[in-house]
Order: sequence, then C-alpha cells, then structure tokens
Amino acid sequence: MWLIILSFAAVVTTALWYSTAEDDKYMLRFLSAVLWGSAIMVLVDHVMGYLMEGGEFIEISAEATVLGFTLLIAALVVWEIALLLKDPRGVLWRKRGKSV
Repeated sequence: MWLIILSFAAVVTTALWYSTAEDDKYMLRFLSAVLWGSAIMVLVDHVMGYLMEGGEFIEISAEATVLGFTLLIAALVVWEIALLLKDPRGVLWRKRGKSV
C-alpha cells in the first residue's frame, strides 16, 4: 500500500509542478523528485522482497497504509524545511532596509 500512496503522491505532484513549471517558486520540482525517489526506492524494496522471500508484492493492511502516510508526511516535512530555507516570498529572511 505504501508503494501506491507514494506513487500517487508523486504523480499528483509532478502534474502540479508541470502545470506551473515556469514559476517554480514553491519548489514543486524538489518535492516531485523526493517523492519519485521514494517511490522508486519502495518499488526496488518490493521487487527484492518478492524475489527473495516470495511474499505479496502489494500488501494492503492497516500497517502498510500507516507506513505509506508516514513516508508521505516525512517527504512533506523535508520539502517544507527546504522551502523555509529558500523563503521564496522573502517573509523570513527579509532585509532590514527593505520596505514591505
């Protein structure tokens, strides 16, 4: 289930980024890259687990759903920290002599 959650979030974020690619001030490109990297990592984990242990490829359970949303929240936190450090609107790192 976590593969499905991360892949869906990556597809949605990529579509949002592509529609606003000219003005990427909210760093959706970065969020998309983080989510696609996570989705590929989880895909490799599922493939290796399926080939080595022979279990289910897609596990649909409450634990897998919670893990998927936990990974999604972790990716959003990383993106939020990067966004705060970049400060695209100049709210946090405003120059002292600059008027509002």
